[in-house]
Amino acid sequence: MPSQKQPFWLGVLFYDDGFALAPTLQFHFNNPTMLINLTPAQLRQAASIKEQIEALNKELGAIAGISAPTNSTKPVKKGGMSAAGKARIVAAQKLRWSKAKAAKGKSAVKAAVEPAKKKISAEGIARIKAAQKARWAVIKAKTAPKAAVVAKPVVKAAVKPAKKFTMSAAAKAKISAAAKARWAKIRAAKKK
Repeated sequence: MPSQKQPFWLGVLFYDDGFALAPTLQFHFNNPTMLINLTPAQLRQAASIKEQIEALNKELGAIAGISAPTNSTKPVKKGGMSAAGKARIVAAQKLRWSKAKAAKGKSAVKAAVEPAKKKISAEGIARIKAAQKARWAVIKAKTAPKAAVVAKPVVKAAVKPAKKFTMSAAAKAKISAAAKARWAKIRAAKKK
């Protein structure tokens, strides 16, 4: 098993024609805390060494007539659309809108041709009112109490309202003393 203390290895890049370029520095981060354990000075030194290696690779590629690979990634082209595809979509959308506008125009013409809604005549309204009154008369007849026994109204003599009861101060004191005596008796029973 390879040691995890070695943070990188030297590799050789081979191209289709079999020509090998200078060894490149490739980092393998097997240990996720590797970069955390490095000091800022060590990180700066690693970055400068990497830049020197890239510059030497470019020089070697220029001498050999091969473009050296760079670590910078090419921007990934997002899904694009051709001009012909855009034109087809625009044409289809215009067709949809023209159909919608044409249909809208036809419905406006239809609405102008259709007669207005019919209104109920005064005679029809009178018939509806009469029928409704008849229905309510039947309902009231069923729910009304029977009028066979007519109760005579009872006339009560005018009675003055009773005076509000108020307790005298002496009565209040008596009730309070009795309550205190009851509570004292209960407390004494609990202590025993």
